[in-house]
Amino acid sequence: MFGPSESAAVTGGIKLVLFDMDNVLCDYDRARRVAWLAKLAGITSESVHKAIWDSGFELLGDSGTLDAADYLRGFGERIGYPLSLDEWIEARRRSMQIDRAMLEIAGSLRQTVDIAVLTNNTTLVADHIAALLPELPPLFGSRMYASARFKTAKPDPRCYRLCLSELNVKPDSVLFVDDLMANVAGAREAGLFAHHHTSVEAFRQALSEHGLLHA
Repeated sequence: MFGPSESAAVTGGIKLVLFDMDNVLCDYDRARRVAWLAKLAGITSESVHKAIWDSGFELLGDSGTLDAADYLRGFGERIGYPLSLDEWIEARRRSMQIDRAMLEIAGSLRQTVDIAVLTNNTTLVADHIAALLPELPPLFGSRMYASARFKTAKPDPRCYRLCLSELNVKPDSVLFVDDLMANVAGAREAGLFAHHHTSVEAFRQALSEHGLLHA
C-alpha cells in the first residue's frame, strides 16, 4: 500500500490530503463522453477517440501546451464540428458521476486536515467545476487545480511541486491519492506520500494507518 520510505508518514504528520478527481472522487466514463461528442459531430466514436485521445491532443490541453481557447478550438477542428464551450462542458458532465462514499470521506478529513484536488485536465475543468460536479466546490473551495495551470501534467514531479507551492505545504506533509499507479509513482518521486486508489475500503485503511481517519 505504501512505498518503501512511507512508514515514517504513519505518525500523524500529514497536513493535506491531495485527491485526483477522475475515478477517485467521481466515476469517469470516457466512452460515454466520446459517444455524445460523436453524435454531435456526426462521426463515429472511434473517429473522436482517434482525433482527441489517440493523437495526443488531449495531453496538449492537460499540460497547458494549449491554452483553454486554443484547446477548445482545436478540439472542434479535430472532430470536424464547431464545438461550443457549453457543448464541451455538457459532454464532460455526462461522463462524470460523483462517488458519494469518497465525498463523505473528504468531508470527514476536512475536519482535521486540509484537502485539495489535482487533476490532469485543461483549465476548463477547474473553471467550470460547479457545472461539472457541483458537489465539489462546497468541499474544496478554490483548492481545485487542473494540471494545465502548471504547464505540465502528472506524473511529472514538477506538477505536484508547483501545486504544493500554490498551497504552501511541504511534500512530506501531503498524502496524494490517484487511481493511476504512474501518477502515484510521480508523486512519490516529488516527495509526497501516495496511495494507489483501488477501492473505498482500501483508502479508508490507508487513512487509518496514517492516523487520519478512525473507524
